[in-house]
Amino acid sequence: QVQLVESGGGLVQPGGSLRLSCAVSGSFFRINDMGWYRQAPGKQRELVAVITSGGSPNYSDSVKGRFTISRDNAKNTVYLQMNSLKPEDTAVYYCCAAIVSPTARVNYWGQGTQVTVSS
Repeated sequence: QVQLVESGGGLVQPGGSLRLSCAVSGSFFRINDMGWYRQAPGKQRELVAVITSGGSPNYSDSVKGRFTISRDNAKNTVYLQMNSLKPEDTAVYYCCAAIVSPTARVNYWGQGTQVTVSS
């Protein structure tokens, strides 16, 4: 059974920073891409950032230059460093990991962590 456990959300003032973590545990063959998504109230879930197993990142235009995604393959963990936070960054943030085997690829999701940017 594969589990993703997120941590690091909270309340922060505009201009502040937060660091999210997501650890993957359980029995699996290999983790491919890992990423962060977010969903604000009344809106669809959107991609924030994704990173390949080799460490190549991609970001949505809305967070480019402010957020940094990274991963530690030895710890099966992905991070999201969020700087210069804005009220519009307020959302539930979900991590996602593509778990691959010789015959299948399955996306697993974390439970979500709330990020609130407000003065």
